[in-house]
Amino acid sequence: MAVVKPDFANREGLDVETLRAMYRHMLRSRVLDERMWVLNRQGRAPFWISAMGHEAIQVAVGMNMDPARDWLAPYYRDLALTLVMGMTPRDHLLSALAKAEDPNSGGRQMPAHYGSRTHNIISTGSPVTTQFLHAAGIALAMRIRGEDAVCVTAIGEGGTSGGDFHEALNFAATHKLGVVFVVENNGYAISVPLEKQMPTPNVSDRAVAYGIPGVHVDGNDAIACYRSARDAVARARSGAGPTLLEAKVHRLTSHSSDDDQRRYRSAEDLEAERKQDCLPRFRTLLEDLEVLAPGDYDTMRAELVAELDEATAYAEAAPDPLPDTAMRYVHAEDA
Repeated sequence: MAVVKPDFANREGLDVETLRAMYRHMLRSRVLDERMWVLNRQGRAPFWISAMGHEAIQVAVGMNMDPARDWLAPYYRDLALTLVMGMTPRDHLLSALAKAEDPNSGGRQMPAHYGSRTHNIISTGSPVTTQFLHAAGIALAMRIRGEDAVCVTAIGEGGTSGGDFHEALNFAATHKLGVVFVVENNGYAISVPLEKQMPTPNVSDRAVAYGIPGVHVDGNDAIACYRSARDAVARARSGAGPTLLEAKVHRLTSHSSDDDQRRYRSAEDLEAERKQDCLPRFRTLLEDLEVLAPGDYDTMRAELVAELDEATAYAEAAPDPLPDTAMRYVHAEDA
């Protein structure tokens, strides 16, 4: 059985099982993400918005939450985070193919608009930033109920230009609510680069205005992400209040399946980002630590692809929503 090298284990407090689970969650999200792009390009899924390049921070946050009691107000790229919270590839494929069994909305929502009462994930809306206000409200409700729980919410850096961002931080900080505000900063709000969005180099610099910690971390470093997420969740759970946690990540795909980032980003820039991909970087570390043995990656990927193939076949065969139920979950129905 693999054993983490003592110096690393002592420094980071991470055991073999945790490290392998982190990598498996990241890889599971990536293979599902790749399948979604294939389905979209084949004309079978109408839309996709990718998490590729964001997996490390999402898995780090999710693995420090307790899905049985904590809540998530997600960002539309939070594929890996929803998987850690308990959603499955089948759930996401049912959504992408707009099937009646889709647990997010019964086939009513766009893909990547998550929502699962079973897994404490509130329904995502297309207007960006609104989830920050929802998270603050959930945290206040948990405070009133006396619950020992944390609410995590996430956003891209472009969404921080909205007023909801500031209102949510101000309210949560004033009342010391148990929220972790995560910013997955990939440097582009669709096609608008960071320097045209804000005058500060880090979104986390804004935390000082609300009297809360502002932390920025290399989102390609899975261990650094885990450490920062662990501290932020612990702070929220202890009653000390929120943290603004910013992960500098890379968006390895276009903004969405309806975008072509080659129109506004150079080939050199895109290639440089691919070389910093969090997934191979973490794999290399785990192989150096002998947490992943030779052949482990191939075995793990094959298992995940087999799971994905089964989920795809199930979703494709699942029934579509019946036409006479079109208004269900959208408008109130007579009892």
